[in-house]
Amino acid sequence: MKIYNLFPRLAGHFKDWTPHLERASRMGFDWIFVNPIQILGQSRSLYSIADHFAINTTFVSPDTDRTAEEQVRAMVAEADRLGLGMMIDLVINHCAKDSRLVHEHPDWFVREGNEVASAFCVESDGNRVVWHDLAQFDHRGSPDRAGLLAYCIEMVEYLVALGFRGFRCDAAYQIPRPVWEQLIAHIRKGHPDVVFVAETLGCSPEQTRETAAAGFDAIFNSSKWWDFEGGWLLEQYEQTRRLVPSISFPESHDTERLFQECGGNPDAMKQRYLFAALFSAGVMIPIGFEHGFRRRLDVVNTCPDDWEGTNADLTDFIAEVNGIKDRSPVFRQEGPIERLHHPNPAILLLRKGSDTSRDTALLALNKDPWNHQHLRIDDICQVARTTDPMQDVSPDSPMDRIPTPFEFDLGPGMGRVWVTPAVRSDGDSRSAERGNEDRAQVA
Repeated sequence: MKIYNLFPRLAGHFKDWTPHLERASRMGFDWIFVNPIQILGQSRSLYSIADHFAINTTFVSPDTDRTAEEQVRAMVAEADRLGLGMMIDLVINHCAKDSRLVHEHPDWFVREGNEVASAFCVESDGNRVVWHDLAQFDHRGSPDRAGLLAYCIEMVEYLVALGFRGFRCDAAYQIPRPVWEQLIAHIRKGHPDVVFVAETLGCSPEQTRETAAAGFDAIFNSSKWWDFEGGWLLEQYEQTRRLVPSISFPESHDTERLFQECGGNPDAMKQRYLFAALFSAGVMIPIGFEHGFRRRLDVVNTCPDDWEGTNADLTDFIAEVNGIKDRSPVFRQEGPIERLHHPNPAILLLRKGSDTSRDTALLALNKDPWNHQHLRIDDICQVARTTDPMQDVSPDSPMDRIPTPFEFDLGPGMGRVWVTPAVRSDGDSRSAERGNEDRAQVA
């Protein structure tokens, strides 16, 4: 999945989403993920849902005879016309504390004394974050777990009826595995094409594996926070890649804007997107990443007036990288990833393979987004440990012929990408043959 997160508070009315959908399609994304669009509680947070079966009027255009649901279906039809699947947040860990559910079904909630407990999470540093506007559902101990599960299933059916075919399951790891197994199995009986993606960030590897095994189609990984040095990311990836594919992102609606973090450096943006897209099977960006937006998305306060001018136009680069992903099967699946030694410590050298074929890829990435770095590889095929020819598919000036030895001055944050088998999508393998001839001549 190549996912574009269309943040509804920034996009505005459903009728105004078409230009964003068209831009995402031009960049080669195939899924649109939207944050919750239902009626909210008093806090106005997108994740504090008061009514799961009614649409937030903030996104409904008043100058039309169409109902709110009809406007959603029209937007989904536009996405479908552009070849985009629609994914939405599925929030079944909690609801707004001022939701009628708290009074109508008090036994559906975790209690702290006589009060309904607030939802919370524990961050990787052990810090406990509590959301006092959210009432936590009790999927473990409620005396009416069957009723609560039936309500959640009804919630999914409502969203499917609106046209959504994918669900990003918020705080998935906080919900018992049997709940997900029953919910997913029930939905797939009637809708076998529906996709479920688990939000597992911030939980332990054990929690990630337990959640992933509940029938999810994908999880999110933590590659955004990798500094290209430590081994933790590759270790985490290896622990889960055979269970379920994962999705990388250079920034999300929960993080600071990367353009702001990196001091307004477009090369750093390109570096992180190239790495995210090629590291794992899936990739995601939030709206505005392609324009170098600086202002962080806010689930309460962001509005269409916060739209920024283009600080950095990355649309063509993103489209090119997404095209590499489309044309190279090794980048559309999970496979063994190995970090290789390179004498220049400023260069990251990764080899990615496949568990089902001979496909192999080699990525050489300049870790330094500010300075040039010299890259030399004596024999690319030898380093990639393949006897198959390799093709240069780099997003910047790919070479028809790969010299041996290979030397190149990598620009700031620049990457070079080689893949095998070197056969273009039209079946023409002449570039691979030319590469073999060049290697023979040099030898």
